This record gives sequence, structure tokens and C-alpha cells, in this order.
Amino acid sequence: MDKGTLVDVDLRKGEKIVSALEKKKLPVAAALWVHFPEYEDWRFVVASRKLDSLNLGDAYLRVNRALDHAGLTVRESPPIFIMKTTDPFIRSLRKVFGKTSSVAGMRLGGQTWGNRFVDDAYALKIA
Repeated sequence: MDKGTLVDVDLRKGEKIVSALEKKKLPVAAALWVHFPEYEDWRFVVASRKLDSLNLGDAYLRVNRALDHAGLTVRESPPIFIMKTTDPFIRSLRKVFGKTSSVAGMRLGGQTWGNRFVDDAYALKIA
């Protein structure tokens, strides 16, 4: 199945998500739109060291609360995929782009990062 197109509305939501998390003291180590081959739609991947120590349910609760506080309800939010900063996918991205001044707008698809092949990706932040 063909993947949907990422549009301006999605990109602005991604920026709003990053801003909301950082305002709630959740510094974002990685934030990017990713289309993995195993899913039919785009996922907003986010990683933060502050979420690493939480179990997945608590991590999603903390993210959803931050988004709700910023006026982005769960219904309005895209599918969010929280990953630990120690995940091989995130680690490989950070190893290559972590010291880059800005990755905003970079396309990273058609290759394997860590342990995951990426059909397409649009980076917002990798620190």
C-alpha cells in the first residue's frame, strides 16, 4: 500500500509537539516523522532522556498531558511512537546528526538506521 503524503498541517503539528514537550521540561533528543515499512501511515517518533526511565504507559501519559496542556488533544495528535534514547534506531541517528546545528527538514528515508529500515522520514530535531 502507498504511504500517505506528509503535508504542512502534519509538519506544524510536529513542531507544536516538540514545543509542548520542551515547555513541560521534557527535552527532546529526537523528533521526526517516520514511515516504517511495517505501518501503513506516518508515525511521529519522539525520544527524550526524561522518558527513558518511565514505563511505556507512564511515558505516553506524560506526553499526552503535555500535549493536552498545549491544546493538542489525543484526537488531534498524530500516531506518536515513543522510543528510548538507547534504542539502536535513535542512537544511530544521534551518532550521525547529534552535533549538526539543525536537521529540520532533512529527509532520511530509503536506508537502515540502527535496527530499522526507514521508507521515508522528515526530521524536526536530532540532538
